[in-house]
Amino acid sequence: MPGKIWFVGAGPGDPDLITVKGRTLLEQAGAVLFAGSLVDQAATLFTPEGCAIRDSKDMTLEEMTDWLIAAAGQHQTVVRLQTGDPGLYGALIEMTRPLTAAGIEWGVVPGVSSAMASMAAAGETLTLPEVTQTVILTRVAGRTPMPPGEELEALAAHKTTLCIYLSITLLHKVQDALLAAGWPEDAPILVVQKASWPGEEKIVRGTIRDIKRKCQDEKIASQAMIVASPTLGAADWPDLIRSKLYDPTFGHRFRKASSADPISAHVAD
Repeated sequence: MPGKIWFVGAGPGDPDLITVKGRTLLEQAGAVLFAGSLVDQAATLFTPEGCAIRDSKDMTLEEMTDWLIAAAGQHQTVVRLQTGDPGLYGALIEMTRPLTAAGIEWGVVPGVSSAMASMAAAGETLTLPEVTQTVILTRVAGRTPMPPGEELEALAAHKTTLCIYLSITLLHKVQDALLAAGWPEDAPILVVQKASWPGEEKIVRGTIRDIKRKCQDEKIASQAMIVASPTLGAADWPDLIRSKLYDPTFGHRFRKASSADPISAHVAD
C-alpha cells in the first residue's frame, strides 16, 4: 500500500511557528517536498537522516504531483511543506485531485498565515469592538484575475480589515482601490516583509499616500503582507470601546455580572 501524503503548513517563516503536529510529521517523513522560494529551509532540519528532500521552486504542478506519488510508493509518510496555511493560495485542491485519482491517502495540517504573523510582529489587532469585526483575506488582480465582485475596490468599501497577499509589486493598485472606495489618503497602512523570519523581518508603517515610497526606500518588493485596517494604531488611541466579554457588568455562564462601575482601563478583544 502507498504511504500517506501530508500537506503541512510551515507557517510564515520562523521554523518555531510550525505546529507540533507538523514538526512530528517532518520527524517521521521519508520524503519532503518543500516550497523553497517561500519556506525557510530551516524547517527541513526537523527531518530524519536519509530523508529525501526536494525543493519545488523549479517544478510544475504535474512534476510535483508525480514526485509525491512516486515518494508515496516508497515511504509511509510523505510531506509537502508549504508556506503559511496550505488552504490559502496554496494550490491545495489542484495537487490533491491527482492523488485522490491515484488512490493515495492524503491529509492537511494547518499553519499560521502571514496575515496573523504580520499583525503580531507589529503589535496590532485584526479586530476591535465596534470598529471592525470582519477580516478579509484577499489580493489584487495580477496575472491571476479576480472573480467578478471581488475587486479590491468593492471589498474595501466595507471599511474593514483587509489583509492583502501577493500584491506588494502592485501597491499602486492597492492605493488606487482604497482611495476609490472612500478611504482617506491619511488612512494608516502596514506592510510587513518576511513576517517572523529571524533577522529578515521588516515592518513599514505609513499611509495610503506615502506607503509606496516608504516601501521603495526599504527596498521591499517581494514576500510582503499589506494590511489596511481601521484598527491600526489603536494602542495609541486615547479611548477604546470595551469588549463586552471582559466587562465586569457583562455576565455569562462562567462569571456573574457585577453592578460596580466599569474600571477605567480600556480593554479590547
